[in-house]
Amino acid sequence: DLPRELHSWRQMADYSPEMRQFACLLHLYHIKAYDYLRKILPLPHPYSLTKQVVIPSWLSNNEAAAGFSGDIFLQLQEKVERGDQAYRYCAVLVRDMSLQKQQEWDPQTKRLTGFVDLGAGILDADEAPLASEAIILMAVGLSSPWTAPLGYFFVNSTSGHFLAQLLRQAINKLNNIGIVVLAVTSGAAARGAQTARALGIRIDPRRIQCTFQHPPGSAHSIAYFFDVCHALLLIRNALQCFQKVEWLGDTVWWQHVVELAALQEQRVLEPCSPESGRAGSKGSCHLKVNPATLLFSEGVAEALEHLQKLGLASFQNCSGTVKFVRLMSSLCDVFYGRGPYGKEPLLAGNYTKISNLFDEAKSFFVNLTDSVGRYIIKGKRKLGFLSFLLNAESLKWLSSNYTCPEGTPPHQLRTRAFTLDPLEQFLRALQQACGSSGSPTCTVFQAAYHKLLASCSLAPGSPHGGGSASPWDTRRRDLTLGSIRAQYHPAPARALAPEYPYSAGLLLPSSALSNALTDLSLYTRSLACAAGWVAEQLASDLHCEACLASLFEADESRLRCRSVLYIRKLGGVSLPSASVHHITSISEQVLNRYGKVGGASKNTKLWHLSLEQKVFQELLGESPLFPTFTNHLFEGDLSINNHYTVLVKEITRCYLNIRTNPPQHLTLKYPCGKHRLKRLKGKHLFPSPLGSCQSS
Repeated sequence: DLPRELHSWRQMADYSPEMRQFACLLHLYHIKAYDYLRKILPLPHPYSLTKQVVIPSWLSNNEAAAGFSGDIFLQLQEKVERGDQAYRYCAVLVRDMSLQKQQEWDPQTKRLTGFVDLGAGILDADEAPLASEAIILMAVGLSSPWTAPLGYFFVNSTSGHFLAQLLRQAINKLNNIGIVVLAVTSGAAARGAQTARALGIRIDPRRIQCTFQHPPGSAHSIAYFFDVCHALLLIRNALQCFQKVEWLGDTVWWQHVVELAALQEQRVLEPCSPESGRAGSKGSCHLKVNPATLLFSEGVAEALEHLQKLGLASFQNCSGTVKFVRLMSSLCDVFYGRGPYGKEPLLAGNYTKISNLFDEAKSFFVNLTDSVGRYIIKGKRKLGFLSFLLNAESLKWLSSNYTCPEGTPPHQLRTRAFTLDPLEQFLRALQQACGSSGSPTCTVFQAAYHKLLASCSLAPGSPHGGGSASPWDTRRRDLTLGSIRAQYHPAPARALAPEYPYSAGLLLPSSALSNALTDLSLYTRSLACAAGWVAEQLASDLHCEACLASLFEADESRLRCRSVLYIRKLGGVSLPSASVHHITSISEQVLNRYGKVGGASKNTKLWHLSLEQKVFQELLGESPLFPTFTNHLFEGDLSINNHYTVLVKEITRCYLNIRTNPPQHLTLKYPCGKHRLKRLKGKHLFPSPLGSCQSS
């Protein structure tokens, strides 16, 4: 399909689609072969691509076809031309997504789809390879939380050299419209390491080169980062494989983490009540490890110290483990912009503290040894530790080159933009739009991408980026204590509605909520029991430590740490927090006011959505919920899906589901008289009209 005559290659504007495909593929996959053929054919010079947009324009498309998104770049150019300083600097993120290999017929274009497509046209031939993955690129604002999906590319197999060329093309296009790229982030995996090396990054603890020049040989440098979450997973895998690592006299034991994750719920002995003369007469206190606690967090360090002080044998001599976990937690605070460094740790005043922390981490990592004395940083489990060392050097370089002296307005560089979190949020939305949890086909992927792109906004805090991670974020799941517990102690299948005995004195008189429920009816007590059931159901799926802790009424006088909870229980039911109880109470009022329970319409999605909307309307204007964790819950408050709104929505949805679809085998006991218990089953658990409840 390619002309052999040299005169046919003279004018690039007259290149056929096949000639453009050939030039693009050769440039991205085999740069040396491309340079060689330039001696014969008038192909574009790679170094001139920063001034000419030949190959980048060939790889661009409008709508939602493969390649760079022309519409997104036009929107970015308009913002730059208006002088919006928030779009002056950005980072570029790259991620792959697996596809289902499948050849399909597109009746609109009347062509076969499912083949490799880099934006210059589909390679639809009998012997052409089918696409097995999509490479997605995204630009993220550094001083403002805007995100822009730059495009995607269907590939069959790829290498670090290919991704390096693709990144350079993306940087070219951003530079051409006036946006300066300061950083690139990839996954901490084999392909990510190959990409870094292909760009000129040196990952050697003795001599780390954290930046690369673009264009090659120019004065402009770009920092390289590995995704923090991927690096943490690699470090977790290393500790799990070695079981024990040593560092200058300290020992880190993986077993301490396993024992913490597997710690069973235990009842705590309490002093006798002055009124009853016996302990626990009005409820009992239970110690419970929060399964949503992140492994490398201050919460785990505090939990280990607390259990050591309680005298539990499994947690003695854990000081080395505590020191390591606390160090990793501090590093995560820097890269996620939280804790003592705030959302802008690159401010000039923080440089000394951050630099000292990075020096401590480097001393720790380079001296880590396994049980036989071999240095881990030189072994096969080194990439996670090297990723943090590289990220530390990149952050220090950015802090030195792109922050202002103290006392002057700083460049507010958000360190969270150097992680893959914004791109992961976009990919989760893309996966939901695909309509299945498996790998989509090229056709399904394109339709979902087109749907998201049509509603995409480059404004800060748009729905598919900029906000904080969801409390149901699956990326966090593999780094929680719950995931470790599941590895060593797989939980049995969870029943749809376990039997929870319900006895008198559900709430303790010491709490504000209990004072309001002391002498209320059986109906209200059943409602409180259901609220506790909702809290336990949601807790089993939450991956956020603070959000999970906010579901229960906890005894914080013992330990102000969300990793170890002291939860009040009565009759086996966890007592819900006041906020959870209030949401379920409002939901019940809405249900009795606007919906007929048991009607045929209860199974329609529209009916459920209308009820949820009315619950939210009732909650508007009231006092804020979850007062203890307000600062955490409102992280990313520009996003509609922050932790606060997601929790309220899920609590409402869970309660309405169990209320309108009561399991017939659910059996709850309620107090009847002083010593007698009665049972209510299935739909009779809640007397339907509010106020018509009769107590036996």
